[in-house]
Amino acid sequence: MFLGRVIGTVWATRKDSRIDGMKLQVVQHLDMKLAPLSPYVVAVDAVGAGVGEVVLVAQGSSARQTTATHNRPVDAVIMAIVDNMDLSEPARLEEELRERAAPILERLERQPVVRTGD
Repeated sequence: MFLGRVIGTVWATRKDSRIDGMKLQVVQHLDMKLAPLSPYVVAVDAVGAGVGEVVLVAQGSSARQTTATHNRPVDAVIMAIVDNMDLSEPARLEEELRERAAPILERLERQPVVRTGD
């Protein structure tokens, strides 16, 4: 799967009858900060996405696993519209880990050392 933004629509009056009625969208790949990347793909829209929306796209055999695309000649499908993303930056994750570990380390430091077999 990849994140993408719908940037346009494709119309094709002559096509395989198994994709009649399916909306074809042009999707541009996005990085995790939602900045555009250079690859584009034409994908069947299984969820009713519109131009400008951020979407999840499945490709290859996975693209033929949705209800709308099962056993159809499809190599890419928009299978979700992204409402929100919650990403943590590595520096923030490290800080959070230190914050969570601090009380545990303090308790361990206060516990007496018990030695056996002396």
